[in-house]
This record gives sequence, structure tokens and C-alpha cells, in this order.
Amino acid sequence: MNTKKDLSNEPLPFARPSIGPEEEAAVLRVLRSGWLTTGKETLAFEQEFASFLQRKEKGGSAPACSHTALAVNSATSGLHLALEACGVGPGDLVFVPTYTFTATAEVVRYLGAEVVFVDVIPGTYLMDPRALEESLERINKGKGPYELLREGQAVTEGPRGRPRAVIPVHFGGLGCDMGSIRSIARKYNLTVIEDAAHAFPSLLPDGSFLGTLGDAGVFSFYATKTITTGEGGMVVTGKPELAQRISIMRSHGIDRSVWHRYTDTKASWQYDVVAPGYKYNLPDILAAIGRVQLQRAWELLDRRRYIAHRYTEAFRDLPFVIIPPDGPENAWHLYPLRLAGTIGLQKRDEMIQRLQEQGIGVSVHFIPLHTMRYYAETYHLLPSDFPYAMDSFKRTISLPIWPDMSDQDIDRVIITVKKAGEELFR
Repeated sequence: MNTKKDLSNEPLPFARPSIGPEEEAAVLRVLRSGWLTTGKETLAFEQEFASFLQRKEKGGSAPACSHTALAVNSATSGLHLALEACGVGPGDLVFVPTYTFTATAEVVRYLGAEVVFVDVIPGTYLMDPRALEESLERINKGKGPYELLREGQAVTEGPRGRPRAVIPVHFGGLGCDMGSIRSIARKYNLTVIEDAAHAFPSLLPDGSFLGTLGDAGVFSFYATKTITTGEGGMVVTGKPELAQRISIMRSHGIDRSVWHRYTDTKASWQYDVVAPGYKYNLPDILAAIGRVQLQRAWELLDRRRYIAHRYTEAFRDLPFVIIPPDGPENAWHLYPLRLAGTIGLQKRDEMIQRLQEQGIGVSVHFIPLHTMRYYAETYHLLPSDFPYAMDSFKRTISLPIWPDMSDQDIDRVIITVKKAGEELFR
């Protein structure tokens, strides 16, 4: 891994994948194999990913797998498949944090179900279990999931329906309070689908991984993620019936693997369509990249941890910022820096502008979904309806954190943040 590349006179991107000769060789191997779509590389990637999730510690051995891993062409399609396999459909309510990317909510609408937004724990980006249970209690009493007051008009109560599922989103590498969320889900008979797009490899103190704690978990291998296939994702589940349904539905609802039909000379050409499925399979070219990235997962995480530690030590005593919480399970997909106090709410956009003027690529994760036009109009929501999500959003800046950043790159970010902050907050 090259950590000394000089980018001092160039724009520093917000994110960049760490791709080396091993990934290049893997792609060439597939190109020369004569088989490009889903086949033996994808099958091997699934098996290796499932085995990885059974390791109790870095470098540990992999016992027999209790989870099935199913490769898909995006985490979005993985979430869609997981909800479909759990039977979510029209008349159902699915609880989603408003602080997430639109994919988490849009898949609910694909199935004709309704989204119920949930605020975050104050000062965080993570779904608030208390707010989740309050919504469920209102529904139990025959009301809508919200009590959102409107000046001069009726209360907005939100969509009506049957509570069916909850999608906790692990943000930036940190996990939700899965103990509380699972307890609530059991109480109200909800399916739990973990959106673990940011959370690989997030290893908890008990030896389990985020993404393996619900009925299903979905990981992302998008170009900016902690390991990448360019585009792609993985669904994991410990429930054989869900695994079987997802396996069928990701490939047109066909009951047999294309790989076996086209490569086994003794296999029958016949197959059956057992459901109107989707085209969500992951091709071998991308899976081959993923297999190499999976082997490098701990190495890539170590570098992200190093960058995060450098930032934290540099920013810890600055009065105008709030550093993100650390923890051994943090996958450090993001380094979200929050600006402190009332002035932080006012100066966030100006801070971003100053960083960008100095060539530092930054972003904001995320714009709360209840403020987006589609969801605001569909569910009659206002920005003020979820105040804690709005507070975190208005003061957050995501800094560059990618494995091939050099120490010079890191120093450049630190110096620029300090200088811009001191000028804006003096």
C-alpha cells in the first residue's frame, strides 16, 4: 500500500479506493477464464465472506458458518431482497431512521409498504430505540406513529398500517443499540434488517459482527466503502428460508443457477420460474475484486484507524469541534466532525467552503430523508419534525478517510481544518 504519494499540489479527494496489483490480477484472471457473469468467483466470495464473519478475532480461525452470504449487485438490491423475503408488502409499516441514505427507505416503497421515520439519539447519527418504541406504542393505541404538531392545523400522525419491520442503520462504522432494538422487535413482532453498508468489518466485544445480529444484514461494496467491488453488496442471514428466497429472487425467480446450467455438460437445460424475481446478481469480475479486498480487510481497517486516530488527537482540544466517538468496533467508513455550539450550526456551510477552496474534498452524511421533497410531500413532514437528526446534520462535515492517504495528506487536512476553524470561530 502506497502511503507516501505526494498530493500536496493537487486536490485531495474525499474518497478513493485502494486498488493494487492483486486486484488487477484477479480481474485479468476472470477476463481470461471465458466466464464473466455470476459463477465460481462469486460462489467463492460468498463462502469466504461467510467464513470471515465467523472469526472471533483478527487473524482467527473460521469454524463452520452459521450465516449464509448471498452476493448482490448493490446494497440497495440487498435491502430490497431482504424485505421481500420477509414478506413486507402493501399495508405494512417499516421503521427507518431519517438519518440515512435514500436507499434504506426507497426499497420499502418498492414493495408498496409505508416508511415510518425515526429520530436519532441526541448528539448522534443512530436510531433512537426510545423513539422507535414510542411510535409503536402510539400504533398499539390505534393512533398514527407520530404526534407531529402543526401550528394552526391538525396534528400529522403519519401513515397507518401493520408494523412489520425495522431497519437500523449503522452509521459511519458505529453500530446502533442492537440490544434495545432487538428487544423492541421481539416485543412487537418486527423483522430486523440491519443496514450495515458502513459497518464492515465492525467486530463487537462478544466476537460477533455488526450485520449478523438481525434476521438479515446487508453490506455495501460501493466504490467508497471499506472494501469495494466498485458496485456490489452482500446479504447475510442465519435463516435458511430467507436465504433460499433471496437466492431465487436475485436471479429472475429462476429455481436453478445459471452457472450450473451452462457449465455442467450433464445438467439439464430445463428450469422453472417460481416467482417474478429481479436481476440483482453480482458478476464474477466484481466478485474477484471483492475476494482480494476481503483478504485485505484488516489491513485496510488498520489504516483507517490510524487516520482517525491522527484526526482525533489533533482535534480533541479544539473548542469549536466535537470529535466522533471511538471504539474497537468502529469500521471508520466515515470521520464525521461536528461543529460545536450555536455558532457551529451557523458556520458549517462556510467551513465546508473554506476547506474546498484549499482543495480538501469533504462531504455531508446525510441530509435527513424527511426533508427530501418526495418523503416530505408523501408523508406531510417538516424539517423540524425530527429535531435531533436536523441538529446533527446541520453541524456535520465528513472528512477524507481512505487507506492510501499519506501522512502528508493527513497533515494537510488537519492544518486546513484548524486554520479554517480558528478564523471562523474567533
